Amino acid sequence: MSQPTLLVTGAGGHLGRIVVETLLESGAGKVIGTTRDPSKLADLAAKGAEIRAADFDRPETLAAAFKGADRMLLVSTDALDVPGRRLAQHRAAVAAAVAAGVGHIAYLSAPAPYPTAEPSLIGDHFWTEQAVVASGADFTLLRDHIYTDYLLFGLPHAIATGTLYTATGTGGRNYVLRADCARTAAAVLARATGQSVLDVTGPAPVTQNELAALASEISGRPVAHVALPAEAMKQGLAAAGLPPGMVEGLVAFDVAAAEGFHAITTSVVKDWTGREPGSVQDFLTANAAALKAA
Repeated sequence: MSQPTLLVTGAGGHLGRIVVETLLESGAGKVIGTTRDPSKLADLAAKGAEIRAADFDRPETLAAAFKGADRMLLVSTDALDVPGRRLAQHRAAVAAAVAAGVGHIAYLSAPAPYPTAEPSLIGDHFWTEQAVVASGADFTLLRDHIYTDYLLFGLPHAIATGTLYTATGTGGRNYVLRADCARTAAAVLARATGQSVLDVTGPAPVTQNELAALASEISGRPVAHVALPAEAMKQGLAAAGLPPGMVEGLVAFDVAAAEGFHAITTSVVKDWTGREPGSVQDFLTANAAALKAA
């Protein structure tokens, strides 16, 4: 049998790039990577990927970009600046995939998505999943839990100030490395059959109290976790200058964690990659210098 043609959207992003590289290394089939600016992915083209231009804000570009693909990984975009923009992008991509005859759509979602009254990060994931399921194609919904990598954005400040503020209460989060998610997505794109939903998690949930203790141990500086009500967390993030869509998404994730939706553990990473997922402790230890940089 001939190998399938595999397409990865958002190939210029941190995760998409790893997926493309993993597929090329494994020889899983012809690999297409789409991006707004193909000139920025000349290195992937040199490794054997076909790079095509695709602008999710211009749906008319997607038919040519997806032509000939048998299987597609739809990487969720970061278009949170305008309410409803990201969902429109995703729906256009799913429609174009169907029109192009894509037989299997894998979508990078989030844990426990649900509909919201107003456009939101988590609501976008819910409605995109619905669009994928309704597409008629086989599908895999990859519900990636929060990336361990994101700890490098907020934890250095917490170490510098001695306080880690969250709205997670005592709930645990099963942080997972972006690279583990990318390798899992690559394997799913190459091999998954039928219709399934997979929660992609790290090895074990970590509470924010435990995270603060780890940060203290690794940095040598005292860090305390302070649990805030959701509204107070929103106000703090907004005062720090974060855009409204990002504030809403971060606090919604905190609340979901407080309610227990981020504390599950699965074997998905090992099942698909053959490797155990990396732990928070190992990641923070490896990035000790960055943690103390603030």
